[in-house]
Amino acid sequence: MSLGVVIKGPEGVVLAADSRVTLEAQKKGGPRIPVNFDNATKLLSFSKPHNYVGCVTYGAAVIGQRTAHSYLPEFDQLVLAKKDQLSVEGYSKELSQFFLKLWNENMPSDYSGPNMTFVVGGYDTDAAYGKIFLFDIPQHPIPKPQNSGDKEFGMTWGGQIEITSRIIHGFDPALPGVIKRILNLSDEQIEHLSNDLRKNLEFPIPYAVLPLQDCVDSAIFLIRATMVAQRLAIGVRGVGGPIDVAVVTRTGGLKYIQQKAIYGEEDRVIREQP
Repeated sequence: MSLGVVIKGPEGVVLAADSRVTLEAQKKGGPRIPVNFDNATKLLSFSKPHNYVGCVTYGAAVIGQRTAHSYLPEFDQLVLAKKDQLSVEGYSKELSQFFLKLWNENMPSDYSGPNMTFVVGGYDTDAAYGKIFLFDIPQHPIPKPQNSGDKEFGMTWGGQIEITSRIIHGFDPALPGVIKRILNLSDEQIEHLSNDLRKNLEFPIPYAVLPLQDCVDSAIFLIRATMVAQRLAIGVRGVGGPIDVAVVTRTGGLKYIQQKAIYGEEDRVIREQP
């Protein structure tokens, strides 16, 4: 599940993700139950000279029995052999090929669950503005650009998007399907309706004028709002744990704004005090 947010602003790229991994467990003869782990890393960063790009992942939690982050040492070895800095698109292609190979080697051929989605953001050498690419493993491995124009700024998000979509688009993503069923509308009519709803209800965020700090605040707000809303509702609570946030800028590369840390028992007592 989870929720990942990537914002392309004029001052940099913001990447943010929660830390919850949700798996299904089942004792023999018993029902399937969701099991949560709240310290997974879903914001991926890389060693120099590839520190001008970052990635968030959401959707399928594991490949085989391992998270995407757990495979990074192998991927780092692969790309570090390429001494020159790759373009953001080139890096996206390398990531896609790497994880698609792992998927084909470790996942059952009859898998019918969600894709493992990756949103890659960063800067090409000497580029004025950031670039964003999205791909899904295994069904859509070719990276697709998001907000692809040099001055086309905006946000890409995915995972458990019900709350975020209500805030940003103005309606739940399930709404068009409900209207289609009730009114027996065609796919073309529903597409027109969805576009019209967004045009009239979308929260008017002026991404082209947002300072980097406001982009960071927006990403954190959407993930935190989803966490709080899920705690109040009946359903899969797939977004939780610490929120990791990083920014990538043209001159500074990738820098973590907040990042969960590993700590011991005494630190835990201090942190959990009111």
